[in-house]
Amino acid sequence: MYAWIWRKLPFGLVGKLIGSLLLTAATVALLWFVVFPWAEPLLPFFDSQVTDDSGVPGGGDPGGQLTVPSVAPSEEEIPYDTETNNPSPTTPSR
Repeated sequence: MYAWIWRKLPFGLVGKLIGSLLLTAATVALLWFVVFPWAEPLLPFFDSQVTDDSGVPGGGDPGGQLTVPSVAPSEEEIPYDTETNNPSPTTPSR
């Protein structure tokens, strides 16, 4: 198909290059302004539902209230170093 279009474009190499760019731009514009806006309502990108039910018996948030922790976590509970992201280099074992 592309070879047939290339053969049918007029005015030598320069005309074929310009014609190819114009055909590509027209195709992109047709998709961008006509096809994609038409198809957007048919696609489920933003068709999500948020519910209180977790699907687990006895789970979820039955009262619709968030649980607030009574005690803030201390720094001792973190099992890794938060000051640096670079571990000390170790020598490879041979």
